[in-house]
Amino acid sequence: MALAAASRDASVDSVSNASADAGRIFLYFAPLTLLVYLVSPSSYFLDITTSYMLKNQLHATATQVSIFRLLTAVPIYFSFVFGLTRDLWNPLRLRDRGYFIIFAAAAAAVFAWMALTQLTWWGLFGGMLLVMLSFRFILAAHQGLIALIGQERLMSGRLSAVWQILQNLPVAAGAFASGWVAVNLPPSRTFMIAAALSLAIAALGFWKPRAVFNHTYDRPQAKGSDLVGDLRRLLKHRAVWPPVLIMLMFQFAPGANTPLQYYLSNTLHASDEIYGFYNAIFAASFIPMFFAYGWLCKHFSLKTLLWWGMALTVPQMIPLALIHSGTQALWLAVPIGMMGGIAVPAIYDLSIRSCPPGLQGTLMMMVASVYELSYRGGDLLGSRIYMASPQHGFLYCVIATTVVYALILPVLLLIPKAVIATADGEAGSAIEGEMTAGTGNANAVA
Repeated sequence: MALAAASRDASVDSVSNASADAGRIFLYFAPLTLLVYLVSPSSYFLDITTSYMLKNQLHATATQVSIFRLLTAVPIYFSFVFGLTRDLWNPLRLRDRGYFIIFAAAAAAVFAWMALTQLTWWGLFGGMLLVMLSFRFILAAHQGLIALIGQERLMSGRLSAVWQILQNLPVAAGAFASGWVAVNLPPSRTFMIAAALSLAIAALGFWKPRAVFNHTYDRPQAKGSDLVGDLRRLLKHRAVWPPVLIMLMFQFAPGANTPLQYYLSNTLHASDEIYGFYNAIFAASFIPMFFAYGWLCKHFSLKTLLWWGMALTVPQMIPLALIHSGTQALWLAVPIGMMGGIAVPAIYDLSIRSCPPGLQGTLMMMVASVYELSYRGGDLLGSRIYMASPQHGFLYCVIATTVVYALILPVLLLIPKAVIATADGEAGSAIEGEMTAGTGNANAVA
């Protein structure tokens, strides 16, 4: 009886400690994620404000804006390199925190330079490209750390939900603010705000809570090898490729960015602020579903959530073909956002679970690179379709998006069953075996 009581007490203490640690982990990632995604050059805040600088002050066309977005995003297409660097290089002997300190300070310096110089196409292009380079390192550290903690603490689903909630809050706020900023603030003031926010990220690099960093880099999930060994393990890891392919298809939405911006302002004669407001409502509408995912992931397997999430997403963009005014677009932004709200954290949950030991930054940045490549490439294709057929081009973009979303469903069959068989917090024997085998291979190579 005494032994049974002691066992129950130990179990209660363990659950209590795990809950407290989870709370501290969420507390650490909250301000960091908010700042990173508010000031990132691929966020709505800077992406939309710079697009209006191009459109209104530098008189760029829709195609030219799309090309600018495509070219300034070049570092994102090679995010794999930044992720691999994060997994191999330990700056200032601080691991991920070293990346926050060094590269956030560098981004702040570039923003300050942009604020103090005259706005030109080449100046804007060069500055945004340099900032994009700096933020690839910051995001590699941020996402790699989230993936590592998610694997070690068996909380990939909950961390994915928290990550997406905290990412979308600044995305929504930035989208709302971008329209007002584009109308009311000069470019120099906008870039000074971005510089100040970047310095705040650097300051967070000096924070080291024990719940997040205590022995985190000493555990088997964090152990890699050398460059050749890591690349070999990455290529042999079956679970790597499905999340990359799914994200590539999921982000292909040729009507959702520049074509929608020009369709609202030029065809429907909505004000410039409407596009920013639409994106803000769209992003905010995901958030309730992300909270739901945080609960669902503990009660249902990832397999179930992936299938239901993707099925709901297939018709997501169809309402955009029905709009006849900017006001209708704002109303429809709510259901459009909610329809994708389960699929998004499910994809990142899958990505976290699929990371080989010691290669969390590499895989997460591979997913990030195809995210942006598909997003920007789809936007450029959509802009050309829209310009080629002013009457029906936007409808064609919506149809293309829907077809590609439907094709994601058979891709789900390629995911190794062991990776998605369990709910969040459950340790599956097949997954544990694969992780142990990966670590063994890494040590053998080393």
